[in-house]
Amino acid sequence: MSDSPIYEPSDSELEILQILWANEPATVRFVHEQINLKREVGYTTVLKQLQRLTDKGVVKRKRKGKVHYYSVVPKRDDVQQNLFQQFLENVYEGSAMKLIMDALGQSQTSEEELDELKKWIEQQKKQKND
Repeated sequence: MSDSPIYEPSDSELEILQILWANEPATVRFVHEQINLKREVGYTTVLKQLQRLTDKGVVKRKRKGKVHYYSVVPKRDDVQQNLFQQFLENVYEGSAMKLIMDALGQSQTSEEELDELKKWIEQQKKQKND
């Protein structure tokens, strides 16, 4: 997907993509059942969303007998990276430092986590100097 335009799924599309990434290829019925474990949604709603995702080229459909199986075209990492970059730009003005400081300030960060972060920072410094 890195050669393709950036794809930014809606929340409901992302929910479907996550189910497919974990279980692809999958049928409409399977995706519908998985979504209904969290919230109630109609079968035809899921079918329509999968059809739209197929039309967008995000999901591909293969027919085996009378059943259609769906799988995701873009890699999960590519979509996650695009969503994260969008979040970083929109919420933190592109500043990873603001994000990290906010995350550390919102939780009970353990000594071990701080040590891990310190090691990671040192590794990043070494890589930049090499």
